[in-house]
Amino acid sequence: MPLAMIDTIRGQYDETQLRTLMDAVQDAVVEAFDVPDTDRYQILTQHEPFEIVALDTGLGISRTERLVIVRFASKARTEDAKVALYRALARNLKDRLDIGGEDLVVSITENGDADWSFGHGTAQFVTGELG
Repeated sequence: MPLAMIDTIRGQYDETQLRTLMDAVQDAVVEAFDVPDTDRYQILTQHEPFEIVALDTGLGISRTERLVIVRFASKARTEDAKVALYRALARNLKDRLDIGGEDLVVSITENGDADWSFGHGTAQFVTGELG
């Protein structure tokens, strides 16, 4: 936890690069949110180019076909942890895949303990099985 949903444009990355992308996201989560490395939930989806629109929000950001959008569903995190995540993601993607910061969009949606079940129809945060 958190659940990372990673969206890319189909054909921009091969299978090895996609695995590297997923690892880079996980490493940023572990670093910024201080979760165990085995706490990994990710969904990668590739889209046709016409299926993603990510304009610059008036910031003058020029995006390319290498665009990566990462959405997280997560328990509440501090503002500092979120900022650290954004920085770690940008650094990891640049260092490992030469993806520029202009091609990274991140969003976090927070939820509570009762919003998670990791199996067996049980809310493990509510039951105390997870802290």
